[in-house]
Amino acid sequence: MTLDKAKPGQKCRILALPGRGIRAQTIRFGISEGQVITCANVIPGGPVIVTKKRQEIAIGRGLAKKIKIEPVPAIEHCKSFSRGQVYGLSR
Repeated sequence: MTLDKAKPGQKCRILALPGRGIRAQTIRFGISEGQVITCANVIPGGPVIVTKKRQEIAIGRGLAKKIKIEPVPAIEHCKSFSRGQVYGLSR
């Protein structure tokens, strides 16, 4: 699946950034392979708005069509936290 097919509110993992030029562009935005981003909005005929750590980034439709992603279930996104970390408890 590519980023231009993402739905608003969907969390996605960046799988591939094909080509040096595309990789250079996305690194300037602070996005690299393996990172999880959230699709904030998809403007019809326009850019895809993604969020990463409270930062919103507008990615042009042409670039979004080249970025390969996979949807990330909400449970998997939070998997790295243990119950104690979520509630601020120490063990």
